[in-house]
Amino acid sequence: KSDVFASQFYAPWCGHCKKLEPVWNEVGIEMKTMGSPVKVGKMDATSFSSIASEFGVRGYPTIKLLKGDLAYNYRGPRTKDDIIEFANRVAGPLIRPLPSQHLFEHVQKRHRVLFVYVGGESPLKEKYIEVASELIVYTYFFSASEDVLPQYVTLPELPAVVVFKDGTYFVYDEYEDGDLSSWINRERFQGYLNVDGFTLYELGDTGKLVAIAVIDDKNSSVEHTRLKSIIQEVAREYRDHFHRDFQFGHMDGNDYINSLLMDDLTIPTIVVLNTSNQQYFLPDRLIENTEDMVRFINDILDGTAEAQGGDGLLQRIKRIIYDAKSTVMSVFKSSPLLGCFLFGLPLGVISIMCYGICTADPDGGVDEHEGAKKENGDRELTDEGSEEEQEEEKNGKCTGLSDGELKQKDVMEKKKD
Repeated sequence: KSDVFASQFYAPWCGHCKKLEPVWNEVGIEMKTMGSPVKVGKMDATSFSSIASEFGVRGYPTIKLLKGDLAYNYRGPRTKDDIIEFANRVAGPLIRPLPSQHLFEHVQKRHRVLFVYVGGESPLKEKYIEVASELIVYTYFFSASEDVLPQYVTLPELPAVVVFKDGTYFVYDEYEDGDLSSWINRERFQGYLNVDGFTLYELGDTGKLVAIAVIDDKNSSVEHTRLKSIIQEVAREYRDHFHRDFQFGHMDGNDYINSLLMDDLTIPTIVVLNTSNQQYFLPDRLIENTEDMVRFINDILDGTAEAQGGDGLLQRIKRIIYDAKSTVMSVFKSSPLLGCFLFGLPLGVISIMCYGICTADPDGGVDEHEGAKKENGDRELTDEGSEEEQEEEKNGKCTGLSDGELKQKDVMEKKKD
C-alpha cells in the first residue's frame, strides 16, 4: 500500500469523466516513468458510494491526493502537466529547505510567487508548518537562513515569513496583516493576472474583489491596450492602498464573463466582481486613465458605487432560466437534429394532449337533444312520412312535447301503419 495515492473518483455516465480519461491515463504513465512515489488510480464512485461519501465526493470527476490521513482536493485545470505538478507538490515535504544562494536563485526563477520562512525554531514556524499543510494544494513553501536571501532583502526582525513576487518582496506583519493563513491565501497570486475560469474560482477563496479588464487579446487597438495598461498600473502603483481588498487582471474575451453576469458586455470594458456573493460593479463613466480607475475603486469601497447581480431569490430564478436557455441553445447549436428530437418531440406530445383535452366533450357523449335532432334528420332523409305525421310533429313541437315524447309517438304511429 502506497503512502501517497492520486485517485480520480468518476461515474460511468459522466461526460466530463470520459473526457478526462485519456489525460488521466497519461498522468499515470508519466508518474510511473519518472519514478514518482505517487500511485495513480481511479474509482467508480457509483459502485463504491460509501467510500466516495467518506472522502466527501460530491461531483464527478473529483481528483484527490491521499497522503497518510490527509486528503487533498485538486481544483486546477485538468491538464496532464497541471495534475502532475499538483501531485508532486503535495506528495513532497511540506517545507522545502533552500540551503544555498544558488538553489534559492534557481527556485525563484521557477516560481512567480515564493513563500519563505526565515529563522530558527519558533511559534511562527509552527504556525507556518500548520498553514503549509492546509495550503500546499495551492503553492510551495520553503525555508532558508538569512544569509541565503538576496542582498537587497532587509528584514526588520527574525523569525519572518517573506513572499517574493512582482519583482519585489513583502514581509508578513502579524499586527497589520492578521492571521498568517489569511495573509498567505491573499498573497499567493501575483498582483496582476491573466484571469480565466479556474483562476477566478480560486480567487473566490481569497475574499478579494476582482477588478478585470475584459478585452480581446488579439485586438491591438488603443482602447484594448489602454484599459489593460490602466489595470496594470493601478495594481503596481497602488498596491499599499488596495492589495488587501482587490485582485487585478485581464480576461481574454467576454464569453465567460457574460455567462457569469447573465448579460452581454461590450468589450473592451472594466468589471469588478465580488465572487463571494456574485455581485458585480460596472463603471458609470468611461475609464480614461489611472485616476478614473482609482476613483471607481474608492466608490466601491465606500459603498457609493451601484452593485448589480447578487445571490438573492430573483437572481437565482434568473440564473435557472438563463442556464436552461443556454443549455437548449448549445444543444441546438452543436446538433440541430438532436435538439429537435430532445425538445421537439416532448413539445409535440404535450401539444397533442392539450388539443385533446380542449376539444373533448365534458359530458362524455352527444347531447340528447342533438341526438334526437340527428335521428329526426335521418328520418327526413330516408322517409319523409305522411302529411298527417308531419302535421302531428308540428303540433307536438307547438304544444311543448319533449323530444322523448315525440320519439315515442313516432314509434307508435309506425306500429299503427
